[in-house]
Amino acid sequence: MSEPDTTHVVIVGGGFAGVACAKRLAGDPSVRVTLVDRNEYHQFQPLLYQVATAELTPTDIRFDLAHMFHRHDNIEVRTAEATSADPQTRTVTLASGATIEADALVLAAGAQPNFFHTPGADQFAFPLYSVENAERVRSQVLQLFQDAAAKPELVEEGALTFVVVGGGPTGVETAGALAELVHDVMPHLYEHLAVSGAKVILVDLGHVLLAGFSDTAHAYATQQLQRRGVQLRLGVSATEVGADHVVLSDGTTIRTHLVVWGGGEMAAPLAARSGLAQGRGGRINVQPDLTVDGHQGVYALGDFANIPYGDEPALPQLGSVAAQAGDWAAGNIIADRLGAGRQPFHYRDKGIMAMIGRKAAVAEIGEHRHEMHGRFAFAAWLGVHAELLANTGAELKAFTAWAEEFYFRPHHRSANLLDPATVDTPRIAWGSG
Repeated sequence: MSEPDTTHVVIVGGGFAGVACAKRLAGDPSVRVTLVDRNEYHQFQPLLYQVATAELTPTDIRFDLAHMFHRHDNIEVRTAEATSADPQTRTVTLASGATIEADALVLAAGAQPNFFHTPGADQFAFPLYSVENAERVRSQVLQLFQDAAAKPELVEEGALTFVVVGGGPTGVETAGALAELVHDVMPHLYEHLAVSGAKVILVDLGHVLLAGFSDTAHAYATQQLQRRGVQLRLGVSATEVGADHVVLSDGTTIRTHLVVWGGGEMAAPLAARSGLAQGRGGRINVQPDLTVDGHQGVYALGDFANIPYGDEPALPQLGSVAAQAGDWAAGNIIADRLGAGRQPFHYRDKGIMAMIGRKAAVAEIGEHRHEMHGRFAFAAWLGVHAELLANTGAELKAFTAWAEEFYFRPHHRSANLLDPATVDTPRIAWGSG
């Protein structure tokens, strides 16, 4: 617990919600904050697919948490894994066995992939929810091209067939970036390798892409992906994932050694070990003020929570929702201390958006969902992401320069990130299956 004259706030998770909460409390002498995360860094999750497809390096989207708060004496960053939480005592237990007791407990531990019990997916699919995930995808892609260059007949064994599961923003963005990497960048690195046999296939049980968007956006995303050579398999699901194949619900088997899983997410494992009831997606249901019903001083935020808003049972799992909720929760913690009373969360809707590829983006902005495509959608995407980056204290000039280069520069310049010598992934046992 805290000293009598201070409030001890324990924040579990250094994502958008946890960082925003800590930033709001930073410098307040009446509050002592312990920020706990298993990593030493905050990861900018919306750009993980750019790392996976070698457009960015991991260091471009990784921000040191200790450095982020080094000027604030009331913020302590602890690199540790929270294995369980007790909402009754507002206590967090770490993997080391140590416990931390709080006056206010903020659970913002993020998400993990939801494989929906698909056989083999947890073992063989490549999720895209962390920097490590993105690095694995990148390494696998580079290894597959190396192997196919050394032995072109491996193309017939699916060496250059890449499957993306999920037709939401993660799947669409990843499929578009992979297609551009395969068809526009790799030929410059492997000039002797005929990449005509390379395929990017997107699979989704729904019948449209970007289901939460408008019909116009569905058509735009479809057109843009197909223009980049992406094959769409809609209305079917992945029913099995193996080391060298994926089986679809229509009975089709696709030979592949890379299945990127963007088919859904659920709350991180801490949710199941918190003693709190779990709602949709394994997330913790919260009240409008972001606290957990029946537990004073316990908040759940970001991808860890189902946050009701208006007529919606839960807001979508977006970075802007998480960041705003983190800031709001901090405000409510301060209000509690002052005896002013907590306020229901008011979300400022930034809209929804997806980057389909270079010079191709779609955005539906604001509560009325004003739709934009192409350059204007990219500008909206850039603005929202710049605001999220500013929340981490990142250097926006560097981000803006990258984004402008990404949108306008020739494809072949990306090849300088594709150093085969950096590949560090288990070798594929060709022909062993």
